Amino acid sequence: MKEIPEEQVVRRIKAENPWWQPPHTILDSEQKLPRRAYLDLFQPLVVQREVRRAAILLGPRRVGKTVLIHHAIHELLTSGIAPTEIVYFSVDHPLYNGLGLEELLALYGKASGIDYEREPAFAFFDEIQYLKDWETHLKALVDGYPHLRFIASGSAAAALRMKSLESGAGRFTDFLLPPLTFHEYLMILGKEDRLVQTEEPQKPGTRSYSAPDIDQLNTAFVHYLNFGGYPEVVLSEAIQADPARFIKADIIDKVLLRDLPSLYGIQDIQELNSLFTTLAYNTADEVSLESLSQGSGVAKNTLKRYIEYLEAAFLIKVVHRIDRAGRSFQRANFFKVYLTNPSMRSALFAPLSADDEAIGSLAETGILSQWFHSTQPLRYARWHHGEVDIVLTAGSRVVWAVEVKWSDRIVNHPEELKSLLTFCKQNRLDKTLVTTRSTSRRRTIEGIDVQFTPASLYCYTVGRNLIEGRGRLGTIGDLQPPQGPPAEPPAARKDS
Repeated sequence: MKEIPEEQVVRRIKAENPWWQPPHTILDSEQKLPRRAYLDLFQPLVVQREVRRAAILLGPRRVGKTVLIHHAIHELLTSGIAPTEIVYFSVDHPLYNGLGLEELLALYGKASGIDYEREPAFAFFDEIQYLKDWETHLKALVDGYPHLRFIASGSAAAALRMKSLESGAGRFTDFLLPPLTFHEYLMILGKEDRLVQTEEPQKPGTRSYSAPDIDQLNTAFVHYLNFGGYPEVVLSEAIQADPARFIKADIIDKVLLRDLPSLYGIQDIQELNSLFTTLAYNTADEVSLESLSQGSGVAKNTLKRYIEYLEAAFLIKVVHRIDRAGRSFQRANFFKVYLTNPSMRSALFAPLSADDEAIGSLAETGILSQWFHSTQPLRYARWHHGEVDIVLTAGSRVVWAVEVKWSDRIVNHPEELKSLLTFCKQNRLDKTLVTTRSTSRRRTIEGIDVQFTPASLYCYTVGRNLIEGRGRLGTIGDLQPPQGPPAEPPAARKDS
């Protein structure tokens, strides 16, 4: 049997790097694909040379990591980087089987004529998890080739995160690419300028938005919750007609049936699949290991590991509980679980309408999903006869609180905000925000400035402000942390 000659591999490398030849740019088909707003955040990491680190692009399957890489390459080319100083490897290609990173670089040198040991260059390794012990070898390359800038990506997010943390300390910088935000969704469909208007800032450094037609924005929001997390789904009516075929079979099942079992040696795949389906159906609801164990017959320690695996794979996000005084619990017996992408629920079950009973939980999931690339310490508060949906903490201090509703009734029934107002008073918050279905209004209730705003508009604002790095943390208008000294540090207590 003939071995594949080296020349065939070199030809493959040249084919994957079409910008080496005139017109020295990425393919037209790639240029025409919508650019994610995250490119503006990712590109500075690509070009950074002050710190010798590799950039690791993490994210769920099919959120556009490969497209983001090619758009980053296009930015390098337009900035004046020589085309042959940029190399891209689709590491999962069969021709690269058995080749290490250093061997791929050597072949790059032969294919391009670049002396990468002495000349600056950019090396992109897409789907790097297909290379055995990639994390050890990449760390060695970062140390050994100071002129090279390394960028790697992969869909097996759990593996990449685990390996980058274990073996790449001080040499890797992680960048999380989440599913599409609502802001990006509207951009891709060309609806943003028509559905959202930017308001004149009331004070320096602030930015808020309004919806000329809230009904139209809500229609887009419900569509986003059902189909909006993946670029391919957003742009394809055929996939939207059968989301289970694409999202469930090509994304969820590959993680549950292949990625996680191979990473963690999970034997009972059906058990894991059943747990994820249960959590997806109950997204945004409080759960406990005790109730999950009783309902499934699976030991609590096993369930805890499964939940950790699902979170590492970016399928879910666990949000922990605090009490009425903003104190954490010593034992996390109760917690909320959110889908990282609300459209996974419609793929597993069925799309929801604006009047469906479960749409409120899905709206809350959509709002939380805007934050999943952020490190902000989001919590929820719950105590006997009281709950607040979203709370931001800073150390021992509560910064702000938000109650998520999908109804306009709450505006004229302030008695239904008793829990939120109690929480604000106890934590010295003089302002808060409540989402509605379509009403925008500002009221002072029991001395608290309450801003009512539609959930769709709030979701848009969260996603856009975080991407643009304005430090507003998704607040609307001039909603700010409370003034004055913080409360005394609360003591931890046991869950009850």
